[in-house]
Amino acid sequence: MELNSIKPADGAKHAKRRVGRGIGSGLGKTAGRGHKGQKSRSGGYHKVGFEGGQMPLQRRLPKRGFKSQSLKFNAEVTLTDLDKLGLAEVDVLALKQAGLIGELAKVVKVIKSGALSKAVKLTGVGATAGAKAAIEAAGGSLA
Repeated sequence: MELNSIKPADGAKHAKRRVGRGIGSGLGKTAGRGHKGQKSRSGGYHKVGFEGGQMPLQRRLPKRGFKSQSLKFNAEVTLTDLDKLGLAEVDVLALKQAGLIGELAKVVKVIKSGALSKAVKLTGVGATAGAKAAIEAAGGSLA
């Protein structure tokens, strides 16, 4: 292969539409813009969502809800998940490697959902009051 023999793939290149270049081109006179009106003028157009002065849809509808961006750093783990994990010592890194929490998670909390049969030592992981009682009842501890 030589540098002078390299060509783009078929259909990758196409000629630019040259408007306003005479009758024979098929795009002469009005250059594909139709007749008159705001959209036919140079520099004349409207902003996104503009409805000709009528109150636009995004302003007619009520404002609703809020989603905190800090939520992506929080994660929950159930007692059932801990039981399936089968580790004696559990920390945030172990949970990430097991795929139980997302990679961005910083604050992890164990919630009381399901049951725990084996003793688990938690380090750097929080727990709800019910989950804490269940972990301690199974012989585990929180650090």
